[in-house]
Amino acid sequence: MPQHRVVSHEEWVAARREHLAREKEFTRQRDELSRARRELPWEKIDKEYVFDTSAGRKTLADLFDGRSQLIVYHFMYGPDWSDGCKSCSFWADNFDGVIVHLKHRDVTMIAVSRAPLETLMAYRKRMGWRFEWASSYGNDFNRDFGVTFTPEEMAKGEMVYNYRVTKFPSDEAPGISVFYRSGDGEVFHTYSCYERGLDMLNGAYHYLDLVPKGRDESDLPYTMAWLRHHDKYAD
Repeated sequence: MPQHRVVSHEEWVAARREHLAREKEFTRQRDELSRARRELPWEKIDKEYVFDTSAGRKTLADLFDGRSQLIVYHFMYGPDWSDGCKSCSFWADNFDGVIVHLKHRDVTMIAVSRAPLETLMAYRKRMGWRFEWASSYGNDFNRDFGVTFTPEEMAKGEMVYNYRVTKFPSDEAPGISVFYRSGDGEVFHTYSCYERGLDMLNGAYHYLDLVPKGRDESDLPYTMAWLRHHDKYAD
């Protein structure tokens, strides 16, 4: 931790008020960005996807569970992986507490991965989670929504992720997709985000952004090199 400037209470309050003005401006900009996001055009989903769930086989429309809005977290867990992605697990540690509240705002939230259902359920039990988790094993859902890459793309180091051609170190990637179901059962894709767009779902990172050291990752070999599955920390 570098040497930091220490001031009187009066100087501290003055600096805090100055920064508060910037925070309020950011809040207004964020509200406007959220409003513009809600006004983005939608695309109708005509392709049928069938998922394996703990309640049996379900279509995408079924995953709404009687609500009109669906948030899908694309959890990195390939069919032959021994563990779920540790970063996605970090995000998933934030899910259970908020999902009950989302249900009362007409929102269903689930995770979807390509690993077989029995693998997902065993990992969910190990992690102590309760959220719904569907397997897209055998369908094109992950591929169509930009979070699964082919061996050919991996070999070339050219995959379309976050709406651009880029490199990614895995054949699975994280993301969020949002859907709306109309009263007559039509399903629409309203939004997807990837990379830093996922920060909004990780409360722990927002807490870290408040403390003096912040996320404290600049000297690490890569972002989140410190991270472990929550049952694998030494203490």
